[in-house]
Amino acid sequence: MRKALLGLGGVATLLAVLELLPRTSLVDDRYLPPFSEMASALGDSAATSEFWQALLDTLRTWGTGLALAFAAGTVAGMVIGSVPVLRDATASTIEFLRPIPAVALIPVAVLLYGTGMEATLILVVYSAFWQVLMQVLAGVGDVDPVARDTARSFRFRHRTRALRLVWPTTLPYAVTGFRLAASVALILTITGELIIGTPGIGRLIAVAQTSGAVAPMYAFVIVAGLLGVTVNLLARLLERRVLRWHPSVRQEAV
Repeated sequence: MRKALLGLGGVATLLAVLELLPRTSLVDDRYLPPFSEMASALGDSAATSEFWQALLDTLRTWGTGLALAFAAGTVAGMVIGSVPVLRDATASTIEFLRPIPAVALIPVAVLLYGTGMEATLILVVYSAFWQVLMQVLAGVGDVDPVARDTARSFRFRHRTRALRLVWPTTLPYAVTGFRLAASVALILTITGELIIGTPGIGRLIAVAQTSGAVAPMYAFVIVAGLLGVTVNLLARLLERRVLRWHPSVRQEAV
C-alpha cells in the first residue's frame, strides 16, 4: 500500500507540473498545453472509431511481431546453444548483426512493403529477436555440465535432453528475454508507425504533429506511454506466473 501511494503521489505531482507550467507562462502553451487540455483531447479521440482502430492496429503489429520473434529466438537459441560447433561458427555473425539498430532497416522495409504493416513488422521482429536469442543462448550455456555429462552417459535422446535438461534451465532466461522483447517490440512498433506511416497510434501522433494539433498529439503520446506501462506490468505478471517455482520468484513473493 505504501509503494502504491508513493507511486500515485509521483504521478499526481507530474500531472500537476504539466498543468501549472503552461498556465504560469513558464512554458509556451503553444508547445506544451496544460494537462487538462491533453486529457480533454484524449477523451474526444476515445469517442471516435478511428482511435480504437489505430489502437487495435498497434496491438496487432506488436503482438504478431513479438510472437514471431519469441518463437524464432527460442528455437534458434536452443539449436545454436546446444551445438558447440554451431555456436562458434555463428558467434561472429551474431555479434555483427545484433548491434545494427532496427531503424536502419526502415529504407529496406519501405522498399519491400511500402507503408503496410509488414514494413513495421520487420523492424519489430528484428529488434525483439535478438533480445530473446541472447537470453536463450545464455540459458543453454548455464546448464549444469555434470547433469549434461550424466545425460550423455545414459544415452538420453536429444529430444529428452532438450525437454528435461536444457529447457528447464533455459526457461527463466527465455521469460526474461520475452519481457525485454515485449518492451522493445512496442517501441519499434510506435517508431515504425511514426516514421513509415503504418496504421496505428504512432501514425496518429505524426498526423497530429503535422496538422498542428498539439493537444491531441500529446494525448496520443500519453496513450503510447500507457501501453508501455501495461505491457511491462503484464510481462512481469506472466514472468511471476510461469516461474512461480523458481527460487528468485518465490523469494520475491516472500
